Amino acid sequence: MPHQLERDSLGRLVFVDSNGSRHIGVHPVRAFPITAPGVGIGIMDQSGKELFWYPNVKHITEAELGLIEEELAAREFMPVIEKITQVSTFATPSIWDIETDRGPTRIRLKGEEDIRRIAGNTLLIADSNGMQFLIKDATQLDKVSKKLLDRFR
Repeated sequence: MPHQLERDSLGRLVFVDSNGSRHIGVHPVRAFPITAPGVGIGIMDQSGKELFWYPNVKHITEAELGLIEEELAAREFMPVIEKITQVSTFATPSIWDIETDRGPTRIRLKGEEDIRRIAGNTLLIADSNGMQFLIKDATQLDKVSKKLLDRFR
């Protein structure tokens, strides 16, 4: 019997392995959520143990992929910063007014170490509440945003 992914009556994700064992409350995890989201998705049990590995989203059935994407959307909420409009000070902690793909917001940056380069010009910024914000390509920001960002890196 091949594996199966389904939802139970309580809405939890259930992985049924090839032996027929049911693992309730599993969650998908991308190996490279920012740089290669379609490559490598693991199905993890509640203790963090990997139950199954999909090397590529192309190998996932449409029904399973729908369940996986639903679950990932709830877990991987990461607004994309499109513009930095203002910063309270060039020292940290600092309050930033930003525009994201989800609308304008204000974040608090504790320190320069909260701005991390992921790959190339992609940056990940963590605010003081632990919320993650993505800058897909810092070179594509407008002039004002680049100037403000450069003061912190």
